[in-house]
Amino acid sequence: MKLDLPFLKKNDLIGLDIGSNSIKFVQLSKGKQGWQLVKLGIGYLPPEAIVDGSIIDSLTVADTIKNLVKEQDIKLNEVASALTGHSIIIKKVSLPVMTEDELAESIQWEAEQYIPFPISDVNLDFQILGVDTEGGGQMDVMLVAVKKDVINDYINVIKDAGLEPVVMDVDSFALENLLEANYNFEPNENVAIVNVGASITGLSILVGGVTVFTRAVPMGGNQFAEEIQKEISISFKDAEAVKLGQEVEGVDPNTVTPIIERLSGKLAIEIKRSIDFFLGGSAGVYINKIFLSGGASRAKALSSTIESGTTLPVEVIEPFKNIICNEKTFDLNYLKEMSPYFAVAMGLAMRRVADR
Repeated sequence: MKLDLPFLKKNDLIGLDIGSNSIKFVQLSKGKQGWQLVKLGIGYLPPEAIVDGSIIDSLTVADTIKNLVKEQDIKLNEVASALTGHSIIIKKVSLPVMTEDELAESIQWEAEQYIPFPISDVNLDFQILGVDTEGGGQMDVMLVAVKKDVINDYINVIKDAGLEPVVMDVDSFALENLLEANYNFEPNENVAIVNVGASITGLSILVGGVTVFTRAVPMGGNQFAEEIQKEISISFKDAEAVKLGQEVEGVDPNTVTPIIERLSGKLAIEIKRSIDFFLGGSAGVYINKIFLSGGASRAKALSSTIESGTTLPVEVIEPFKNIICNEKTFDLNYLKEMSPYFAVAMGLAMRRVADR
């Protein structure tokens, strides 16, 4: 699913993930052997450039994208990017059965009761999930609404960087796209994706391969580093390093582990509450596994703590699992170490304008 923009044309796209801590890009090509990695890069943002998915310092964000384009010698200029945060509303709703064309004509009226913003202030998109097989005359629809001012901020910053935004997606749908390309699921296998970003953790639940529930938790990797920095009196940079299990002179790893376990436990509680809330309204549905992604998913003990707190198996997403990566072009050890950062960008790079 994507939010339609008025200037679309079919072409290969750069996947551009604009996060609150860093900007990631991926370029892929698709041939007879499957997806192949062409280019990728990451540029880091200063604190407060982006807060809760809202761009605060557009000049710095645009400059960071420009530098990535220059450093990596990117020739394509058409971009698929994604939105995240509390400005996005995603709801599975039940509506009277109608055709896609009929729903497109009536979507604004149908959506009013589900969107807590004025309809004139949002861009809407939808996907028909299926028709009630029991003859109730209803169908399930995934409804997506994003505030226009947020979309415009992202579009403008991408254009300011000299690129052309042609697909504006939602990060949870990009991750759905990535899973579909890299993993094989049984027809009745349902999974949750937990994307632990710098300031926001996104939870999405896929039933039958389709996203049917999302939630944004205001907690991410920055909080882990901030707590470590405060409790053992080290710099934020060193706190980031020890959070990921790296050695820092003068820091005993045993003092860091309890902090990470405590915060991971809090995050696990929020994840379990969200999953339980979803399951409470979805009779007969169950979750088989949690997939973990995002840069903060590399934090020591996070995966095992979430697994323990939710009693569900947890697997860190491997974005390059089924992707052809030329070892003469790319450092495979670097790709393995940094792969959680690139999950959303990879899913975006697989987008084509014709996708719906």
